[in-house]
Amino acid sequence: MKIKYVFTIIIGVMIGNTGFSQKKQGPIIKEYGKVWAIENPDFKINIAKEYRAVFDIMKSAENHQSINASIETAARFLNMHAQSGVPAKNLKIALVVHNAASKDVISNEAYQKKYGTDNPNKKLIEALIEAGGQVIFCGQSSLSRGFDREDLIDGVQLSLSAMTALVQLQDENYRLIKF
Repeated sequence: MKIKYVFTIIIGVMIGNTGFSQKKQGPIIKEYGKVWAIENPDFKINIAKEYRAVFDIMKSAENHQSINASIETAARFLNMHAQSGVPAKNLKIALVVHNAASKDVISNEAYQKKYGTDNPNKKLIEALIEAGGQVIFCGQSSLSRGFDREDLIDGVQLSLSAMTALVQLQDENYRLIKF
């Protein structure tokens, strides 16, 4: 009887049909950034605090049809805090994109031309910008990787360099998140 019960729990967890917590989407970025609800954490979140996070995005999926998980981390940051009661107005994010991730901030047209498919990150980038996030592209990477300003997704900002943007944002009390 015990083995049957344990097997039922394992199968239930695998298919997600138990009473256990499941990842939820939204409320800020609806299609991306699902997160687990954490009930009664020991380290309590301060829902009155303004959270400013800058994400250093330099790696990218090798597969040109995959979303950059580091970019989706910004959506998870917004969603998990909003789900936990932090007002959206208290959540400020910026992504500083450079190096191999440079391709992730270009338009579908530029991506099609270079990789033969639409940019899988375009909708995610647009959703982050629409939610008030800043997406800042390194000017040095732009030139070294051959992506012109005209190639960028609307709303992506061009900076002198990733280093400059990271320093400036940290001076503005953004906390660096690097994965």
